[in-house]
Amino acid sequence: MTNDGSGDNRLSKNQRREAAREKARILREEQKKKDRRSKFLLQGGLVVVILAIVVVVGLVIVNGVKPAGPGPLNMLSDGIKIGKDFKAVPTAALQPDAQPVSSATNPPDVIDIKIYIDYQCPVCGAFESTNIDQIKTWVQSGAATYEIHPIAILDSQSLGKKYSTRSANAAACVANYSPNSFFDYSALLFANQPKEGTEGLTDAQLANLAKDAKVKNLDSITSCIKDQTFKSWVTAATTRATTSPIPDSNVKKVEGTPTVIINGKKYLGAVDDASAFAAAVVKAAGDSFSQGSSATPSPSPSTTP
Repeated sequence: MTNDGSGDNRLSKNQRREAAREKARILREEQKKKDRRSKFLLQGGLVVVILAIVVVVGLVIVNGVKPAGPGPLNMLSDGIKIGKDFKAVPTAALQPDAQPVSSATNPPDVIDIKIYIDYQCPVCGAFESTNIDQIKTWVQSGAATYEIHPIAILDSQSLGKKYSTRSANAAACVANYSPNSFFDYSALLFANQPKEGTEGLTDAQLANLAKDAKVKNLDSITSCIKDQTFKSWVTAATTRATTSPIPDSNVKKVEGTPTVIINGKKYLGAVDDASAFAAAVVKAAGDSFSQGSSATPSPSPSTTP
């Protein structure tokens, strides 16, 4: 039986060539359609990714430039002034872009001690451990006031965790919600001071120290620490302290911590010599103490460092 020559076998050579060309054309058109669909999907995916990036960047910018809020209550001078029996002198909050208001002048027989500190600063820790007991005695008796100015100049020393700023913010939270606990809380921050080059205490640990200091309004302070409510104030206060003259003093600007000021004059003695600091306080007092005042500081430290 012979084949009847059906299908392509019945086409001429030219017809087969045209059929092949048409088939190739159809395949090319189908491929172009697939390529267009793939391009469309790729472009759509890129648009989604770009939009997501824009949203994230926008949120970062918004959070970074959001208007600064007021500073903490009781720190109108950018510091908190602690007086007799460790009671804080109450003040209003410093408003954004406002200049600090100097604390009221002490009576003639009360020494004015101010200190600018960074809670990450090991030299500040040395000053604290050496002198805090005698300072505590003077403040408790009313012989002196102690005005503490937390600033943040060592954020680079905490592995990206910005402990200087976070600890200063935590101190500001206590000043705002439980000012009469500030002296104890500040002392606890130094007693638990982390080493430079570590991440520092966590926010939870900072809040636990507030609990140890027996603060009032612990829940509000905990939220304030977590939210870094006074972060913008810490930044602004640090800038003011390190670029401008310190009011009512001979200090042109804070160039390092601790910067200690006694009755308007910078303390130039050793930070780890309690006798030298006590002598400087007595010298600064001069005739400001009445001869019969039992609160007059002694040139000898109350405790041995």
